Amino acid sequence: MNRPDCESPASESPTCENAVCKNLCYGGSLNDISALADCLHDAGLDAEAATVRAKLFAQAAEVLSADAERSAFFVPGRIEVLGKHTDYSGGWTVVVAAERGFSVVVAPRTDNCVSVTAVQMGESTDFELDPDLLPAAGHWSNYPMTVARRIARNFPGISAGADIAFASDLPPAAGMSSSSAMMIGVFLSLAHVNRLAERDEYRSEIKSLTDLAGYLGTIENGQNFGSLEGDRGVGTFGGSEDHTAIICGRPGQVSQYSYCPVRFERMVPIPAGYRFAVGVCGVVAEKTGEAKEKYNAASRRASALVELWNEKSGRHDPHLAAALAAVTNAGEKLATWADSSCREDFNARSLSSRLWQFVAESEEIIPAAGDALARGDLKEFGRQVDRSQDLTDRWLGNQVPETVYLSARAREFGGAAASAFGAGFGGSVWALVEAEKMDAFLARWQEDYRREYPQHDDLSSFFSTAAAPATFQVC
Repeated sequence: MNRPDCESPASESPTCENAVCKNLCYGGSLNDISALADCLHDAGLDAEAATVRAKLFAQAAEVLSADAERSAFFVPGRIEVLGKHTDYSGGWTVVVAAERGFSVVVAPRTDNCVSVTAVQMGESTDFELDPDLLPAAGHWSNYPMTVARRIARNFPGISAGADIAFASDLPPAAGMSSSSAMMIGVFLSLAHVNRLAERDEYRSEIKSLTDLAGYLGTIENGQNFGSLEGDRGVGTFGGSEDHTAIICGRPGQVSQYSYCPVRFERMVPIPAGYRFAVGVCGVVAEKTGEAKEKYNAASRRASALVELWNEKSGRHDPHLAAALAAVTNAGEKLATWADSSCREDFNARSLSSRLWQFVAESEEIIPAAGDALARGDLKEFGRQVDRSQDLTDRWLGNQVPETVYLSARAREFGGAAASAFGAGFGGSVWALVEAEKMDAFLARWQEDYRREYPQHDDLSSFFSTAAAPATFQVC
């Protein structure tokens, strides 16, 4: 079949000096689903996922004028394989990009107005590129408005607004980073029409994809990124894990990163013939809703440990990983101080549990699990993941009965490994499953869960995904 030109992105080291996402340079129409699907398949999506993505691009493109100069971006969701609440404390995570995600189409405007349309919801939000924007907390417009406010502050004088439309097949508030993916899609759109990557402020601070992931994390959590000053963010005290997976993931690989700042550690191939099954439990975990304070409490416990460490040791370490690496037996010393602490906000037991969960997850489980996966030892990999799930439930305390149940049943039904992932307090569970057994596994997993938790029939869902390419520009 004759197709418009589609340049597949060159293979690239995650640490290379390239601060913008890849461009497929697709030369056809966004409404030509067959040609676009072929292009997306060449980029690393499997055939079925590429077709679904192409249809979503067509839906988003229909919202914008056919006469406009349209560009498009694929922004995947992500699966956190390991690394529960470790990134904002300088720890390690293991992540993959998912095949599901956002199809984002953008057209430049001649004024500074931004219009963002959520195609499937049939809703739009309109605002100006303004450093003093006041987003409405608890509404999806909080995310694009927070992005616009931050870049208007960090890059004074930008004036190009945009019409942005997105369509997504990511389950919302399910632990797959739908909110972060939306923010990244809006950022890439506004960065594109304003040519941010050509500005001195951008070039001086964002020199690589890992830098970009770190900066995008600070847009969400409100922190500074070098000379690019922060603001309120969206109200959650998270890190850069989501953004790193979405910006830097590699097809067919799990990627290990450390944080504060973002640093690439290693990639490990997923065993041939295996895919990820995902079970969305149906308990909604909105970061801007009721789950926000529970999520932030886990973050504040880590901050409380660092405050305690610096107070007792006389040091000024920035995060928990730095404190633990500061001196010999730092963990034991901090645990002793935590056990005798008398804080009003957190009791000694909650601080000690948070400390040892971080140590186990970041410094023991992730290295051991990565080594096991690298040598093809799925039995040991599954054992390490089981330990992570257990400690997350008992020590981190961010699980709900539904995610505990899904994880246990996935193992019973033949998953090589299974774990809840995301911020917690709802969300999803992943399982590593042989591709040829996937359909039967998903059917059994879904039937069993919906029999046990029928109240979640409407919001629960079950599907599979390969480890997908990271974010890329389509045209």
